Amino acid sequence: MTSNARPSRQSGKVVQLRKGASLEMVRLACPDSAQAFLISESFGRPVVDSDGIRDLHHKIIVDTAESLSEGLGERAMQIHLQRIVGSYVGSAHGAGQFYSRAVSEARDATAKSASDARDDDLDGPVGFDSNAQRKREFAADMGIQAHALRCAAEGVVTAYEEVVGEAWKPFQRHVDNPGQTVDRKAAELQMAALD
Repeated sequence: MTSNARPSRQSGKVVQLRKGASLEMVRLACPDSAQAFLISESFGRPVVDSDGIRDLHHKIIVDTAESLSEGLGERAMQIHLQRIVGSYVGSAHGAGQFYSRAVSEARDATAKSASDARDDDLDGPVGFDSNAQRKREFAADMGIQAHALRCAAEGVVTAYEEVVGEAWKPFQRHVDNPGQTVDRKAAELQMAALD
């Protein structure tokens, strides 16, 4: 019995990269030192020791590398530190995005409270803050947190460069055929069988 089945044609694979958060993305999303100081001053929050956070996290990475230097080769150290630094940068980026959403909600609530025709946005009873005020204070807290995490990320990125000898870049994971569903794959196989 002979088989007339043809081998299926391999279409060119589309390989895309899934990019991680970069330090530039963190800097765009998180408040800098000047903005964090303004937030602290305007909302009566403690002023964050930005330089202290950067220095401490820089030291943590340098000390980690020194303690592991006997047991890890150069490439293993680079991979290990890449992952650690990536987690700090990813955390700061996530905090920055959350801060941006909190600011948008605070702006919306503040704009709504400015309307005299809306009863639901009026100030609460004496001694209680309005909804808009609570959202502004929440956004301020998120801004301070995002700034602190930005400083930590900046510290570990500079330490990575010092230890490894090259600038840190986010890990880029290869994603084969993004968005291709099982149905689409099945349809391609069926069409290949019909050719």
